[in-house]
Amino acid sequence: MNRIGTVIVALIVLLIVLASTMFVVDQRRYAVVFSLGEIKDVYNQPGLKFKLPPPLQTVLYLDKRIMTIDNPEPERFITAEKKNLIVDSYVKWRIVDPRKFYVSFKGDNRLAQDRLTQQIRSALQEAFTKRTVTEVVSTQREQVMQWVTQKVGEDAAQVGIQIVDVRMRRVDLAAGISDSVYSRMAAERKRVANELRSTGAAEAEQIRADADRQRDVVVAEAYAKAQQVKGEGDATAAGIYAQAFGRDPQFAQFYQSLEAYKATFRDKKDVIIADPNSDFFRFMRGSGGAGASAGKAGK
Repeated sequence: MNRIGTVIVALIVLLIVLASTMFVVDQRRYAVVFSLGEIKDVYNQPGLKFKLPPPLQTVLYLDKRIMTIDNPEPERFITAEKKNLIVDSYVKWRIVDPRKFYVSFKGDNRLAQDRLTQQIRSALQEAFTKRTVTEVVSTQREQVMQWVTQKVGEDAAQVGIQIVDVRMRRVDLAAGISDSVYSRMAAERKRVANELRSTGAAEAEQIRADADRQRDVVVAEAYAKAQQVKGEGDATAAGIYAQAFGRDPQFAQFYQSLEAYKATFRDKKDVIIADPNSDFFRFMRGSGGAGASAGKAGK
């Protein structure tokens, strides 16, 4: 009976020892294996891993997910104009080198966050000292965040940390200067808008002037071309008429009379008073009419 109990105890101890040699790494964490207080291995791939039983080897897990440092209270900064700004910011960071991180902070996230908070505060103050309120609040806000992210990121990389992002959630002016600053910003915006409108009006006037000039040139060229074509046509027609009239003078007289009739009686209401026996109507009279006229003249 004692032997059975001893075997059972031995099996339990063996299972405990075997269990202590296995550990699981999930995708959200790093596993740092220590051998007698020194880092032996670092695992960042998920799966079942093995090690020596404690106290020969131990495991420390470090979070590989993105973490956020969110300041509980907004902080005060001074701009180049010696104005006070109240800034509410946050930082997103993660561990990328577990060895450096452990050596720097002994694996304590709180120590890492305290250091990053101080560095972010220092970088923001440096950025604000070189800029005016208007630049920080509006025109260069994105540049400030990018510069702080890069500057702090270079230092953080030395301790195994990556700065993912730095954001200013809210930037307010300290009490007493908000109205004057906002008025100055509004005046500046209005000035810029007026300059843009003035520039646009001048450019529009120039475009209209160029268009009018080009139109006048095109119209003049077209008129000159039309006059040239008309002149050539008139000359050709005159030549044809002269040639035709030279061959048949009587037809020329007849054609010219028709043109005169057409010009004279253009409107149905036109009235002309003249002697019917005049040469103007010679082609309107028939042979009978001509004879009658001659008889009357003899009498």
